[in-house]
This record gives sequence, C-alpha cells and structure tokens, in this order.
Amino acid sequence: MEILMKIWAYFATNILQQPAFMIGLIVMLGYILLKKPWYDILAGTLKAIVGYFILAAGSSGLVSNFRPVLTGLKDRFNLDAMVIDPYFGQNAVTAGVEEVFGKGFGQAMILLLIAFIVNILLVRFSRVTKLRALFTTGHVQVQQAATAYWLIMFACPFLLKNDMVMLIVMALVLGLYWAVGANLTIKPCQEVTDGAGFCLAHQQMFGVAFNYWLAEKLFGKKNKEGKDVKKIEDIELPGFMSVFNDNMVCTSILMLVFFGIILTILGRDYLVANGFLAEGASMLFYVIKTCLHFAVYLAILQLGVRTFVTELTASFQGIADKLLPGAIPGVDCAVIFGFGAANAVPIGFLAGFAGQILAIIALIVLKSPVLVICGFVPVFFDNASIGIFANEKGGIKAALVLPFISGLCQVFGSALIAGWVGMAAYGGYLGMWDWAVVWPVMTGVMKFLSYAGIAIVVIALALIPQLQYRKDKEGYFMMTEDYEKYKEIKAVKN
Repeated sequence: MEILMKIWAYFATNILQQPAFMIGLIVMLGYILLKKPWYDILAGTLKAIVGYFILAAGSSGLVSNFRPVLTGLKDRFNLDAMVIDPYFGQNAVTAGVEEVFGKGFGQAMILLLIAFIVNILLVRFSRVTKLRALFTTGHVQVQQAATAYWLIMFACPFLLKNDMVMLIVMALVLGLYWAVGANLTIKPCQEVTDGAGFCLAHQQMFGVAFNYWLAEKLFGKKNKEGKDVKKIEDIELPGFMSVFNDNMVCTSILMLVFFGIILTILGRDYLVANGFLAEGASMLFYVIKTCLHFAVYLAILQLGVRTFVTELTASFQGIADKLLPGAIPGVDCAVIFGFGAANAVPIGFLAGFAGQILAIIALIVLKSPVLVICGFVPVFFDNASIGIFANEKGGIKAALVLPFISGLCQVFGSALIAGWVGMAAYGGYLGMWDWAVVWPVMTGVMKFLSYAGIAIVVIALALIPQLQYRKDKEGYFMMTEDYEKYKEIKAVKN
C-alpha cells in the first residue's frame, strides 16, 4: 500500500498537478490508441506540451502584470481582508485544516485521486449516467479538492470519525461535480467553437452554463423588431472608433483607460516604495508598458490555445473510441479565449471587475465582518469566459450585464461562505463563480440536513445530465460524436 501511495504521489506531483504534462500524456495515449506512427505520436505530444506551456506563460503573465493594481488597492486603502483567488484558497486550507479539524492536508490529495476515479467511471458508463466529459485540468483539481475537503468537513462533522468513509463521501460529491459541471459546458463550447471537441473543466462550469442559458432567455436571439441581436463582432464602429474593431487595439486602449487611472491614483510614491517602479523611471511609460502588456499576454495565451487544442481533440478520439466512448476532454477555461468574439474577453473582464469593486465597496459601507480583495484569477478568467458565452447568445448587452452580475456574486458569495466556514480567518478563499454560488448552496444543504443533505446533493447532481438528455435524446450524444450531423438535424428541425 505504501508503494502504491508513493507512485500516486509521484504521479500527482509531476503529472497531474502539471497540466502541460497531463495534456501531453493524454495526447500520447490517444495517438497510441489510434495506432499513429511513433514520429506522429512524438510530434503531437511535444506540440501539446509546448502549446500548454505557451498558454500558461500568457496566463501567469496576465496575473503578475496586474499585481501592482490588486495589491495596491489593498495597501493604499488599508484593507485587512481575505483574497479571493484559487491559490490563496489552497494556502488557507493548508494553513488551517489541521488546526480547525485535526486532519492533515495530505488527505486532500487522496480525495483528488478517488474523485478522479469517480469521474472516469461516470464517463465510462455514459450511456447510463449521461455524462460525457473527463476533467483533465489537474492544477484546478488540486485547488478544488483542497476547498471541497474543508467545506464538506465543516458541513458534515459526523464524517470525521472514519477517514475512509469521509473520503469516499467527499469523492462522490466532488467527482460528480467535476463530471456534471464539465458536461454542462459541452453544448455552449460546441456551439461557440463550431464543434472543436472540448468542454471546460475549471472553476465556473455551472456559471458558464447558467449564464449561457440566461443570455438567451433575457437578451434573446431576436430583438423586438425581429432582428438578430447585435454581437460584439457585428458592430461596425464609425470613423475613428473603427480602431476598436481590432482586438489588440481595443484591449490596449481599454486597459490604458481603466488601469491607467488606477495606477495613477495609486501614485508614483507607492509604486516606487513597493518595488514596482524603479527610482527615477518615467511614471508615464511605466503605466503605458504595464497596460499594454495585457494585450501581449492575451495574444500569447491565444497562441498557446491554437497550438495544443488541435492535438488534444484529434488524439482524444482514440481514448473516446477505445476507453471512454463518447467522451470529450474538459480543459482550462482560457482555451475558449481562442474562439468566439475576441473583444468579449476584455469587455467581460472589465464588467466583472466593476461588479467586484462595487460589491467590495458595499461590504465596507455595510461594515461586513468579512472583507474581500479581488484576485486576478476570478475577476479575469471567470468573467472573460462568461463574456464570450454571453455574447454568443445575447450579444453585447449580455456580455456587459452578466459578467457584471458575476462580479457581484463572486464577492458576496465568497464573503458569505468563507466567513461562515472559517476560511476567511486564514486569508483566502477559492472565490470563483461555482465556489461562490453553487458550493455555498451545497454546503448549506449538507450542513442543515446531515445525511439527508448529502443524499440530496448527490441525487440532484446525478439528475442534471438525465434532464439534459431527456430534453434532446436524439442529439445529446451526437453532439460530441458527430457535430456536423448534429447541426444538420438541428437545422432541419428549426
């Protein structure tokens, strides 16, 4: 048993928690199952790994580039608050779980393993479960396993008596959440990408599906005159404003306006004192460089997407054919930035940021016992993703309104749940859409209804794909197995 745990620890540390190598392993396995020549397997695996490294470079660059803005807002206004960010949330669990519950953080990694097996089994028997998505983003799984570990122990203290029973119950809930959440994003992703063959496996899966549905219901495919709604890419701006039709120019100008103002308010003295700006350097060009780098890192991220997605979706067909029939891979939400309206990314981000700032001001004014500092990961990756999907169904109005509401939900929901379960005292919470909206509800149900609450959560999650299937029995599996045929049938019906 000890040897098996060492093997798992090595695999989890070096592959599962390193998404580039996890994606590379999946691509290699897929091409082997497709019986490709060894040189095609090698080339595809390398392209997938390098492509994900490029995507990661863009993502980390976005986060680090705006650190002065986020830390500055906290320091400049003397806010002693928790940060909503997946890494701060993971660190909070690491720091406090033994002190609060008397349990080691190492069990969270065992939870990850069992939950991943649950996800695989649910997809393997997809004709019964109606679940088609395999969660492949290992770094996200680590963050979520840590947070779920804390939330379920808080909600179900009666499970603490038996570690094995506790981990099995946790894994069933978490594994179902991974499989059901990723499965919910299949239709939105297939429609936005025109059948690229992946779905999202991240922190806002329920958020994407809900906002995609909401965009259509509230903003509709047609306006009152019966014309199609205006999407961001459909808007032809007149005269000098036509420069905004170019994604790189639009992103650069928007960042210069919004974050240029914030950096100016923070002031030269603060930026120099904290090492962000060198003594004697030009404040003007520092602001310009910092803001324009947003467009740089976004372009790098999109290049990474284009590099590895083709290899992943092509190779995954081998896994789907041989091991997991009808399955598709769930990937990082940043992958969707290479599809849909490019300008929906900065617009969704800024709308969500406005919502978060307004919510934080409300917490301060209302003297909330828990104050929140927005982390870049939730405010950007959640809301930019929602902006792309909202624009697809509801146009530019949906791309502005729904990410703004998402920003409010992220702050208020995180403050509520983190304060209630005690994570706020350790400085962080995961804070992204699902964990600020869906998981607080599930935690409350399990807390107040005990064993019955666990049963309700498990049954409710298991019913979601069944309801999806009943709504479209003919096209449900066809959507992932033959998207072109699926579109033809839908076109005839419409």
